[in-house]
Amino acid sequence: MVKAEQNFMNTRLLLVGCGKMGSAMLEGWLAQGLQAANVYIVEQAEAAEKLSTRYGINGITDVAGVPKDFIPQVVLFAVKPQILPEVIDAYKPLVRAETVFLSVAAGKTIEFFASHLGETARIVRAMPNTPAAVSRGMTVMCPTDNVSIAQREMCEALLKTVGLVSWVEDESLMDAVTALSGSGPAYIFHLVEAMAQAGETAGLPADQAMLLARQTVVGAGFLLDASEETAATLRQNVTSPGGTTAAALDVLMDQKTGLPELMTRAIEAARKRSVELAG
Repeated sequence: MVKAEQNFMNTRLLLVGCGKMGSAMLEGWLAQGLQAANVYIVEQAEAAEKLSTRYGINGITDVAGVPKDFIPQVVLFAVKPQILPEVIDAYKPLVRAETVFLSVAAGKTIEFFASHLGETARIVRAMPNTPAAVSRGMTVMCPTDNVSIAQREMCEALLKTVGLVSWVEDESLMDAVTALSGSGPAYIFHLVEAMAQAGETAGLPADQAMLLARQTVVGAGFLLDASEETAATLRQNVTSPGGTTAAALDVLMDQKTGLPELMTRAIEAARKRSVELAG
């Protein structure tokens, strides 16, 4: 464990893009002891200067600004997916056995990176979600076969700073990942909206209905996180036979029109769209 922490602190990192996701990760890394001198960040001139001043890292405007003697162990792409095709070719000279390319750009496949960086590039495709901005994210990663165990551990250590990490070996599963956890926060936000609207329909003032809905979802999430019980057990714990919760769940759990069927259709629609976008 001590060795892993030391390796993490000494990781030579090139971060390409430092928006909300990149900033959240950077703050987490530095808080856990990553050496600022080992971090180079490619950003626009004004942002690069501000990042250098604020964090003591090396802010540069172009990959050409990376010193010849700085060999990054991880090149992390955190730019918007639509920007990536414009900039990625400039990073091909960095391809070597000791460097892994880690991407959090949604929808960009391993094939996309290999077509620009070459077949020998070591690539890890990652799908985080927006709660990573508050270090409560869920990230799923998929590596190419040539990514070493040590490189997987480095990627995992970096992304664990913004939440939990899981791996899949079959890249085709990344579409399901995108549909479930990647897009999932939006489903929860909409659940809050729907609960609040239902509260208004039941007679509550709009602002109070939103307060109740929002805090109920936040509190339930904290309870789920803090408990060793399954979601099903927690649900059963608050459901008295013949009570108010049971009456509501009879509607929500209906096999034909309830939430399970609706959520299955919603996630399948998102998965199919993910396949279309990747193609």
